[in-house]
Amino acid sequence: MPRNDHSFSKSKFAFLLILFFHVFPVFLQAQLKVESWETSNDRTMLLSKRNIVGAENDKAEVININAAKKYQSVDGFGFALTGGSAQHIIRMSALERKKLLNELFGNGPDGAGISYIRVSIGASDLNEYVFSYNDLKAGETDPDLKHFSLSQDEKDVVPVLKEILAISPRIKIMGSPWSAPVWMKSNHNVQGGRLIDKYYSAYANYFVKYIEAMKKHGITIDAVTIQNEPFNDGNTPSMQFLAKEELRFIRDHLGPAFKRKNIKTKIVLYDHNCDAPEYPISILADPKAAAYIDGSGFHLYAGQTAAMGKVHDAFPEKNLYFTEMMAVSKDGGFNTAYPVGRILIGALRNWSKNVILWNLAADPGYNPHTDNGGCSICQGAVTIDGDKVVRNLAYYVIVHASKFVPVGSSRIESSLTTKVSNVAFLTPEGKRVLIVSNNSPEKQSVKVVDGDQSFSYTINKGSSLTHVW
Repeated sequence: MPRNDHSFSKSKFAFLLILFFHVFPVFLQAQLKVESWETSNDRTMLLSKRNIVGAENDKAEVININAAKKYQSVDGFGFALTGGSAQHIIRMSALERKKLLNELFGNGPDGAGISYIRVSIGASDLNEYVFSYNDLKAGETDPDLKHFSLSQDEKDVVPVLKEILAISPRIKIMGSPWSAPVWMKSNHNVQGGRLIDKYYSAYANYFVKYIEAMKKHGITIDAVTIQNEPFNDGNTPSMQFLAKEELRFIRDHLGPAFKRKNIKTKIVLYDHNCDAPEYPISILADPKAAAYIDGSGFHLYAGQTAAMGKVHDAFPEKNLYFTEMMAVSKDGGFNTAYPVGRILIGALRNWSKNVILWNLAADPGYNPHTDNGGCSICQGAVTIDGDKVVRNLAYYVIVHASKFVPVGSSRIESSLTTKVSNVAFLTPEGKRVLIVSNNSPEKQSVKVVDGDQSFSYTINKGSSLTHVW
């Protein structure tokens, strides 16, 4: 049979089309020029710059970036500046304190860029002893708050905040109470108990006085939560605050008090674990309460960060904040990948505008803390021993974000993979930032694709990487 040249040409052309559209793009993708920083499980790299250019691997985890699809904006990253943290910092020599604070809060090449801190309203369990701003003798009350005083915080927290603000004037500060003054409580005890109904208005004014007193020092409180861990009555100090009580407190007392005084401080509800999303949802369902509420805060000692996503889905117009969690290694080494993946990436992929870890500083013995209910195992992000400073795992977890993702950045779409975790951002300057963690039991190959550009590399187990391009 004679050869059909026309049919042969058509078949050849079809084959070339298939080859062009399915094979050639792999070769046409340009190599992205990317800068990368790694923290490794063996500590040989501690936020160290790394050349990540590697060969492609058919089995690589592929992360596709789509900067056109934006999610929430970023308010910042940081730690709780507990009274104990401030105590250690203020006792350092002036020179070493300045060096440390410039490192933590500076935005230059040597700065960690911490942009969000949480302080306790009154004492937390990481103070040397319990106090409120209105402590009275047993049996006394002060509903007009005539004896309100910030004097305890003026010893350490206030002066440290002033030094931080001199370095980072726009840093966001969130305040959280561990307990109301004991004379307002049902059990008249620093631990547990509930807020007595007749003192709801007085307690709302307590928040007002706190915000105004800090303002006189030049310190703006950007947001307050109503109660640290409202289900927890075992800390010293602590106080229970059930959802129906918090709803009534915000709707009928705190919100109106802020409105009367023209206070712009955000009201953030809940401030507890990711195992009870129904708590904030039940409060946000009340339109009068919701009118005063900016959003909800979460911890991660129980539950999963997906709970934050549930609250977002129910009330997408309300903000979400990640307000507390200790960052520890899963394998007992220096595995930042576990907390970076579970906390940092988990919260951000579930609409959180920030990530705050617990807590900024402690001494080598994890001091100070309150007796009979204070945390005796809470390591600081930095350990301070006189003027000596050691940077711990939590420090690197946060700095993988805070140093590279400035306030005002937006989370952008990045595809999920099975063996590594990731989250991506677009900065105000138009840069892409990608944070990747490998908590799998072995080294993984990764390919990142951004439009017609890409880069490939391997990431060791237990390692975290931040890429910028």
